[in-house]
Amino acid sequence: MQTEIIFAGFGGQGVLFAGQVVAYAAMDNGLEVTWIPSYGPEMRGGTANCTVIVSDEEIGSPQVRYPAAVVAMNLPSLDKYESLVKEGGHLIVNSSMVDRPVTRKEIHSVMVPGNEIAEGLGDKKMTNMVLLGALLANVPLLPLEAVEKSLREHLPEKHHRLLPLNYQALREGARFLAEKV
Repeated sequence: MQTEIIFAGFGGQGVLFAGQVVAYAAMDNGLEVTWIPSYGPEMRGGTANCTVIVSDEEIGSPQVRYPAAVVAMNLPSLDKYESLVKEGGHLIVNSSMVDRPVTRKEIHSVMVPGNEIAEGLGDKKMTNMVLLGALLANVPLLPLEAVEKSLREHLPEKHHRLLPLNYQALREGARFLAEKV
């Protein structure tokens, strides 16, 4: 099993962190992983994306042309990556930042109001975890418990006060998807 995922959005949305969380959780569970970030020179507001490959076998190449899944956190990311999702693949879209529907019919797409869910939890910065929870509910890559465990083990101690909110955001994203089905 090999799954290729692209997380894309603006710098400052936690795109790279969401990819790192998946990579750490996969490694902690004995899977092979690549994580490749890409971002513009701006600290916040520029484009940012990362590619994560998770496999139970050695990964031949970190290059991904047609990912099995994309998490698009804004409209430019949806515009760029929608056409690249492999047929039958998954597209998770932050509908809080996107004002158009997904046009492809041969992929599984879900519109998640990530910003609103995160704001309802009290912190808009949790949007990335909400969308990650929705992805993991849609693509059976790792259980939420494995991701939570890896967050606890890899998040610096000074940020451990944010763990309960991260866990809640993951679960709310997964719950949103479960309620839509």
